[in-house]
Amino acid sequence: MSDKFKILAISGSTRKSSSNLNLIKAIAELSSELFAVNLFDGLTDLPHFNPDLDGENAPEQIIKFRQLLKDADGVLICTPEYAIGVPGTLKNAIDWTVSSMEFSQKPVALITASTSGEKAHASLLGTLLIIESKMTEESQLVISGIKSKVSDSGQITDQETLAQVQRLIDALGKMVRGEAVKMLPPPSLKC
Repeated sequence: MSDKFKILAISGSTRKSSSNLNLIKAIAELSSELFAVNLFDGLTDLPHFNPDLDGENAPEQIIKFRQLLKDADGVLICTPEYAIGVPGTLKNAIDWTVSSMEFSQKPVALITASTSGEKAHASLLGTLLIIESKMTEESQLVISGIKSKVSDSGQITDQETLAQVQRLIDALGKMVRGEAVKMLPPPSLKC
């Protein structure tokens, strides 16, 4: 039995050799003494969210995805930005968890790594906070120009990015250990 914390990693990119997947590999290596990182690679297998299919008779792929989330001590999401938004497959997966609340009080680290990334990051951060994910200022990060900062072999080649990622790993570690940290508040729903 491993004494490492179980982290479910989700890449928002569906490309087989994406920069976000390479970043997950780098984080898994950097955190290998603390975390056992399990990559969820089934985003494209999840059916389109439909509230009529939710509940006790949810599709099998959804039941499995929800169980992976429940079993994890924390979640790492690395995603690109598509057309200044969140990739549809990633948003679809998260939508399937709203009613079943797997993200509620779950420690989450969010990295948006893209050409730019700010718009998608803000949108996804708001979604994760409104569904009660546990996040801190240090457990979320935007990495612009990712292709020049991580290699195809999963090595972070930019020293500033490496330092930022290490801080994110440390922040996620504190959350999964249950240390007292200042959580980000949910977004305001004022119109």
